[in-house]
Amino acid sequence: MHSETARAGSSTPEQPLVSIIIPTKNSANTLATTLESLLNQTYKNYEIIVVDNYSTDDTIECAKRYTDKIFTRGPERSAQVNFGITKSAGKYVHRVDSDFVLEPSVIEEAVKMCEVDRYDAISVHNTSDETISFWSRVRKFERDMYREDDLNVAVRFIRKDIFDNVGYFDESMVASEDYDLHNRILAANYRIGRINAQEVHIGEPKTLKDIIKKHYYYGKTLQAFLAKNKSRGLKQLSPARPAYAKNWKLFFKRPVMTIGFLVYQVARYGSAILGYLVSIIRN
Repeated sequence: MHSETARAGSSTPEQPLVSIIIPTKNSANTLATTLESLLNQTYKNYEIIVVDNYSTDDTIECAKRYTDKIFTRGPERSAQVNFGITKSAGKYVHRVDSDFVLEPSVIEEAVKMCEVDRYDAISVHNTSDETISFWSRVRKFERDMYREDDLNVAVRFIRKDIFDNVGYFDESMVASEDYDLHNRILAANYRIGRINAQEVHIGEPKTLKDIIKKHYYYGKTLQAFLAKNKSRGLKQLSPARPAYAKNWKLFFKRPVMTIGFLVYQVARYGSAILGYLVSIIRN
């Protein structure tokens, strides 16, 4: 186990402990990169908790090099993160997916905004690694429009006691469970801040087939989210988003990305709607 992780201790008024919860499933290709980005954090008082969903690759072996807090849980990431929270000792919980790379000051900025500026939860802008594929460049083109958006955003860094007040991640949801939690925290009038440092998604799809397969699966699971988030949820999932109108000039400045964006949207929403309809028919 790396020494940086071993430094994690109990909370102090100046340096509260942060519990980083990472749900994994066959994540060996990206997990080490994610964990290395945690070792590079400027804030050092944290614990890493990995909750694995019965991986069949080298995920567990990789995780053991960074932490001894490794658990097994399923069936989906909401249940994994919730279980990790019950095993956490920190004042704050930071959910980090196993295919994200954090910029070095993410945790430091989040702690400061909560401890000094008195925010209760923090959203962290996530963008895409544009070196993965053409479609990852398209996804970055889209995601960066959400940097200052108040609709298509979900908190990642949360004071732990808030879960007792608004509930944990909804385990009936496979997709948009982060939107659902964000909406509940917002409805409870907690203060949500936004830091400058960002996270970069390295688990980007490489082909249209990957995109269609992923969103068809998500579409089959959206009933639970839409049932609980009828108004705001529909806006969050809508293909017509205020962020696009706000950044309309970009579509003219970058025509290749615009064409890719349109193709991506057709593939994403077409497959998600198909999955949603299939789930309704089956139920």
